[in-house]
Formats: sequence, structure tokens, C-alpha cells
Amino acid sequence: MIQRRGVGRDNQLRARMLFTMLLLGVVYGLFLWFLVRVAGAAVMLSIAAGLVLVQFILSDKLVLVSMRAKVVTPEEAPDLHATVERLAMTAGIPKPKVAVADMNAPNAFATGRSQKHASVAVTTGLLRLLNKRELEGVLAHEISHIASRDVQVMTYASFLSVVASTLMSLLFWSSLFGGGFGRRDSNAGGAIMIAYVVTILVWVISQVLIAALSRYREYAADRGAAVLTQSPRDLASALQRIGGAMTGLPQQDLRRAETMNAFFIMPAVGDGFAKFFSTHPPMEKRIERLRELETTLMVEG
Repeated sequence: MIQRRGVGRDNQLRARMLFTMLLLGVVYGLFLWFLVRVAGAAVMLSIAAGLVLVQFILSDKLVLVSMRAKVVTPEEAPDLHATVERLAMTAGIPKPKVAVADMNAPNAFATGRSQKHASVAVTTGLLRLLNKRELEGVLAHEISHIASRDVQVMTYASFLSVVASTLMSLLFWSSLFGGGFGRRDSNAGGAIMIAYVVTILVWVISQVLIAALSRYREYAADRGAAVLTQSPRDLASALQRIGGAMTGLPQQDLRRAETMNAFFIMPAVGDGFAKFFSTHPPMEKRIERLRELETTLMVEG
């Protein structure tokens, strides 16, 4: 019989998720007011919102498609399904879908807008690299993301970021073709440029907020994995092996996964060009914390 442990209640993670969503809500509320009242971009905003709403509803499927990850059945991957099911039961959540991405880069990620609409995916490179216990540690990390609902918050936060990104594209093409959001006055061009600059600013702010939340949630998921497996050393070993394997991969394999950095257990690219944009804490610090957890579990045991 599987003992249900859960991943524990991380009040600091909950506070950070709430704070991030509140800040993003304020930023985007002001942003929407600006577009409608100042830039007169109601039509463009409606188009962008419609496009992104479709993306949001299909978020988990779109992420899987973008990574060329295929949902596999228990018959196709019995060991993978058995491990995911056992960890999900231990965490007290519905079993997520299981997918495999045909990629050389060893990695894993969780996605979904709710615990009932979640997926866990691993790459073929990861399956080749890790042993059974290390793979269990990685899967426990992803299950922890779903159990703590931080993957849900990241989906919502990314949804808002995509709104700004979509609007940036629309504003860019509108400026090229002289669009004016339906305005006929001579200030249309100036309004486009102002709206374009504000949109870029909003996108940058959202990326900084998402990155800050993402860094902490990785620590929280590492701790959750340690609780679920009772073996932090396996996840620490997996992180070391993944980090070492990343350095020897072709750049095209890394670039393919670059846009998914915030969701991966390990960033596909170095991610160090700007510290405040980094979606993950340093691997060395994560391993150090896992070793501390190992000592704590030994003492408690």
C-alpha cells in the first residue's frame, strides 16, 4: 500500500505566487487601461486577447506540441507510467498525463492549467542518461510542481506574458503598415510608438516577475521531491548528470528547447546572460540544499 505523504505546505511559495499574480494583475490592469484609453487599441487588444485565450485553454497541449512530446500509454511506457502513478498517489493528486519528447537534451517538465489538466514529460535523452532512482527523483520534482499548483500559476503568468508578446508583434506590423488602431487623426503614428514602447516595458516586467518566482519554485519542488522519495541524493545525482550532459550537446538541440526554460528541471541554455532573467537557481546551490535535506531526513528517521 502506497503511503500518502504530500509535498508539505510551503507558505513562502504560496506567498510568492500570490504576490507575483497580484503584481502582474496590477501591471496588466494599467496596461489594458492605457491601450484602450490612451492608445485607442481596443480592436487590437480584442484580437490579441482572443488569440491568447485559445492558447490558454489549450496550454498543456500547445506546450507538448511545441516540444514534439507525444503522450504515451501505459503499454508503450509501463515503467514510466508506474513511477508517475505511484508518485502522484503519494502526493495526493490525480495522475497526470505522461509524455515523451524525442530530444537529445536530457530534461523534464510539467505543464497544465490545473491538477486535473496536467502533464509530465521527459525527453528520450533523459531516459537514456539516468538510472531508475535518479529518474524517480526527477519525476518527483515535476509531480511536486503540480501538487503545489505552482505550475498552474506559471501557466497563468505566462498567459499574461504572451498577451504582451502577441501585442508587440501586432504593434510592430501595424507601425510598418501605418495602422492607427482605427484612429484617423495625425497622432496615430505617435500613439503606435508609445504603445509599442509601453508593451515592451510590460513584457520585461512580467519576465522579471516570472523568473523570480521560477527560481524559488525550483527549490520548493526539489524539497517536495525529497519528501516524496525520501532520497534527496538521487535527485542531486540526477541534476549533476543532467548539467554535465548539457555542456556536450549541439547548440541546435539546446536552442530548440530554449523557450521552455522556465518549465524545465534544468535550463536548456546557460541562462546566465542576465541574472534577473534567470529562471533557475545555480545547480550547485540546489545540490547543496538537497544534501542538507538528506541530513535532515536521516536525523528525523
